[in-house]
Amino acid sequence: MEKIDTRGMSCPQPVLMTKNAIEEHPEGLDILVDNNTAKNNITRFLKNLGYNLEYKQESKDILIEARK
Repeated sequence: MEKIDTRGMSCPQPVLMTKNAIEEHPEGLDILVDNNTAKNNITRFLKNLGYNLEYKQESKDILIEARK
């Protein structure tokens, strides 16, 4: 599964990276975030596209698993 790392970025950059990656990998991808704002914005974006999401805590970061 494709994985993108958006840690250290402020919005809207994490959402734009997710948008570009999901266009190349429509079956799904993993997104690593380090703040709740990015998590919430990416979650809203992907749910609007119909993706199922799971979250996993990875030390201080959150891994968002998006699948169709």
